[in-house]
Amino acid sequence: MTPGSEKSVDGVTSIRELDQWIDREGIRYFKVGVFDIDGVMRGKYINREKLRSAVDKGFGFCDVVLGWDSQDELYAFDRTGAGETKGIEVSGWHTGYSDAIAQLDLSTLRRIPMEEDTLLLIGSFQGNHANVCPRTILSRTLDKATAMGFAVDTAFEYEFFLFDETPDSVREKGYRNLQHFTPGMFGYSVLRSSVHAEFYHDLLDLMEDFDCAIEGLHTETGPGVIEAAIRYARGLEAADRASLFKTFTKVFAQRAGLMATFMAKWSNDYPGQSGHLHISLCDAKTGENAFYGEGDPSNMSKTMCQFVAGQVRYMPELLAMVCSTINSYRRLVPGMWAPTAANWGVENRTTSVRVIPAGAEAQRSEYRIAPADANPYLAQAAALASGLRGIEEGLELPEVVVGNGYEDPKALVHPLPSTLREASVLFRASDMARSEFGNTFVDHYATTRDWEDQENRKAVSDWDLARYFEII
Repeated sequence: MTPGSEKSVDGVTSIRELDQWIDREGIRYFKVGVFDIDGVMRGKYINREKLRSAVDKGFGFCDVVLGWDSQDELYAFDRTGAGETKGIEVSGWHTGYSDAIAQLDLSTLRRIPMEEDTLLLIGSFQGNHANVCPRTILSRTLDKATAMGFAVDTAFEYEFFLFDETPDSVREKGYRNLQHFTPGMFGYSVLRSSVHAEFYHDLLDLMEDFDCAIEGLHTETGPGVIEAAIRYARGLEAADRASLFKTFTKVFAQRAGLMATFMAKWSNDYPGQSGHLHISLCDAKTGENAFYGEGDPSNMSKTMCQFVAGQVRYMPELLAMVCSTINSYRRLVPGMWAPTAANWGVENRTTSVRVIPAGAEAQRSEYRIAPADANPYLAQAAALASGLRGIEEGLELPEVVVGNGYEDPKALVHPLPSTLREASVLFRASDMARSEFGNTFVDHYATTRDWEDQENRKAVSDWDLARYFEII
C-alpha cells in the first residue's frame, strides 16, 4: 500500500475531482502538512494553484524538518563548525537544507472543522527522504502485510491530561503548580463528564466531522485526565487518524483556553499516559479475521500466536521506535499501569501485549507498551513489523503470564531497556530493524534518539538541585 493508493471517502482521486470537490464544498483555504520524526505535524497554507501543482508533482518542503528535534534544534553532535553529524545523511548543513519533495495523499482529504472553508491534506516525503519519513516507513510495512496476504486493522487509544492553562501560563509557572481541568482522581466518572458535557460533546463532534471518530471517551484516574478510543481503520488511515487526533485535540483545547498534554508522564504523582494500539490481521481474500481460531481457549489462531510471539520477541529491539522520548521511560515502572518486560497475557493489563479474545469480528492484540507521546506511524510500524516477522519465522509463544506481570518471575524473563539510550543502542544493533526498515532509517533514527539523550544529560533538573545543591 503506497500513500494515496486508498480511495478517499469522498471519492477524490484526481486533480479534476479535487477541483470539483473544492468548488462543491466552497473551500477557500488550503493547508498541507507532513509529520516529522517525533510525530509533530509541520505544515503551511498554500494557494489553490500551488495545491493543484503539489497534488500533481509534489511540493518542496525544507528538509530541516527531518534534521532537527522537537524544539527546532539542529542535530549537530559536532559543534566545531564542520557540520558533520554521523547517521544524519538526508538533512544537515552538508545538504544545504534543500527542499525535500513531499507527495500529497488524496485519501487524507478532509475539511478542518475549526477553520471555516479550509481543507487539509497530508503528505509523505519522496526520494532519499522517503527512507526516513515515518509515514513512508509505515506504508512500506503495510505493503509487506499486503504481500503476505493480509489487510491490517488498527485502532489507537490515548490518555491525555487537560489543564485550565495557556501556553503562556504554563511557561510562566515553569510547568509547576498547574491548574487541572477537574480535581480529584475520578476514573470513569459520570459526574465529571456530565458537568463538563459541552466539552465532551464538542470534542466528539469535532473528531466525527474530522473523520477521526471516537468510539469511547471517559475520564481516567487522575485530575483532568481523559481517555479517548479512536475508531479502528484499515492500513495507513489508522495512524493518520491518531496523528490528527493528537494534533487537533491540542488545537481544540487551546482554542477553548485549555491545554492538553500527551507527555508519557508529566508528574511524579500520577500514572503515565498510554497510547495503546489494537491490531488485527484479516485475510485479504476472504475478509475473515486471521487472528480468530475457533476451539482454542483464547480463540487464538496459529497466525495470531506467531504474530504475538513476534511482537514479544522483537519488542526490546524496536522499543526506541515506540518509547521515543526520555520521558517515555518515566512511565515504565512497576505499578504504574505500564509494562516493564516483553511478555504477553490473555486479558491481562499488566503485560506488554494483551490478547483480547473478542470473537471472529474483533479478535486482536493490544500493544500496551506504547505511550501517548509515541509517533503513531512509527509505533504502528514497530508493532506490525515485529508481528509479521513472527509469522515469517514461525515463532512459538513464550509462556503466558497469568496474574500480576510485575511480580511473576516468568513475566520478567525478557526485561525492556530502561532508558532511551539503552533502547537506541539495541535498535542500532538490530539486524531485524535493519532488514525491515533499512539501514538509512535505523542510522538516522538511532542518531536522533542519541541526540535526545545528549540534550537530556546536559540539563540540570529540579531533582539534581534538591538532592545535591546543599548537602554534597
